[in-house]
Amino acid sequence: MVEKLKKSDDEWRQQLTPEQYNVLRKRATERPFTGQYVNVKADGSYRCAGCGAELFRSDAKYDSGCGWPSFWDAVDPERIEKRRDWSMVLPRTEIVCAACGGHLGHVFDDGPEPTGKRYCVNSAALKFVRDKPVAIPTPAPKIAVKS
Repeated sequence: MVEKLKKSDDEWRQQLTPEQYNVLRKRATERPFTGQYVNVKADGSYRCAGCGAELFRSDAKYDSGCGWPSFWDAVDPERIEKRRDWSMVLPRTEIVCAACGGHLGHVFDDGPEPTGKRYCVNSAALKFVRDKPVAIPTPAPKIAVKS
């Protein structure tokens, strides 16, 4: 079970940028192809910009062509809550951070295998943390021994 984070509206306004606040707390959507993470290909994790919970990994990210960062799976399904969204003509499934309740985007059933899911997420709802490079030990130099 995910531990819930509670903050007042004023606390959220102080912590988040105006764009993050509008997306995470007011359920806004950034314009397609404008988010800072749409074209990121680096290895790392995508965390909730509100609370820092790890939600997605770069190895599940793909280019869906929709204009928002898209993932075929979450790190842990318990970290994302799904809610029915009736704000458009057709109902959709909204996804929110299970820890802080921040609006992330929507999930659709038109993604790639193995899940068939497309988690379509606002960049403003995310914070990307690049994986640290793995240090490869340098072998010790060989010393020639005279016989």
